[in-house]
Amino acid sequence: MNTIWSKYVQGTRTLYFSRRLRFDDLFSEQYRRLFDLDVNKELKILEIGCGPGALAGALHRWYPHAEITAVDRDSEFIRFATEHEPEVNFVEGDATALPFENDTFDVTISNTVAEHIEPSKFYSEQVRVLKPDGVCLVLSSRKGININPKCITFNEYEQQFWKKAEQYNDSMNRFAVCKYPMSEAEMPAAMAEYGFSNVSTGFATVDLTPDNPRFSASLALDMINANRYSALDSIESVLHTMPEHFTTQEVEEMKRLANAKYDTRTEQYKRGEKQWDTNVSIIMVIRGIK
Repeated sequence: MNTIWSKYVQGTRTLYFSRRLRFDDLFSEQYRRLFDLDVNKELKILEIGCGPGALAGALHRWYPHAEITAVDRDSEFIRFATEHEPEVNFVEGDATALPFENDTFDVTISNTVAEHIEPSKFYSEQVRVLKPDGVCLVLSSRKGININPKCITFNEYEQQFWKKAEQYNDSMNRFAVCKYPMSEAEMPAAMAEYGFSNVSTGFATVDLTPDNPRFSASLALDMINANRYSALDSIESVLHTMPEHFTTQEVEEMKRLANAKYDTRTEQYKRGEKQWDTNVSIIMVIRGIK
């Protein structure tokens, strides 16, 4: 059982609820334009590195005639995804040794995966499992905008906690996180180098601002709580990655403080006290043909 990523790098709740917002149907038109897939065709689509399944679930909604398969090497992600996105076929497996036959899929798609895998291995497996003229879609998060509300500001205790964690944290190197980063120019060049033609690029912009009246109250509260889950998972990961340096009591106090802050933000929203905190994600989509 492999739970390295969900336990030490990014928590299941963090990934699922943040990606469920990022791939909300409000933003589907941008993605579908960039994906340029036939919505009426019975496509076989494979998501590589699916995490807890939010993008796979969106693909099922956006392409109702398609058969969606999703693969990840983290057992906890696959367990969670199977429970929360029952219409998708989730499989535990490695992106560098996909458990599928040659020429199986019409489309492969990945989201924030390419930067963690050596490019020749990442692309060669997709070339192998794609049918002739199959489409490869690579999504990559680029630098966006993140503005927190004032109520989330760290106090002295929290500042010291994270200063200590930064001192001992080696998870980026230990788990090869973002070992193969590429610029906006390098990514399409790599796709072309490793076997794809007609490579194109585009960008989707996802604006998550709870106080913007275009969003329903339920969606706005989901935005606040997605940030809550991210904060809590980050705190919890400290106890997993460096248990010799932190006590359970320290971690529980940090979680209590975080929950109190997000409870405050929730009450501010419900009272109509606008904070204009925002998270704007820019997602690059690189598209190529086998």
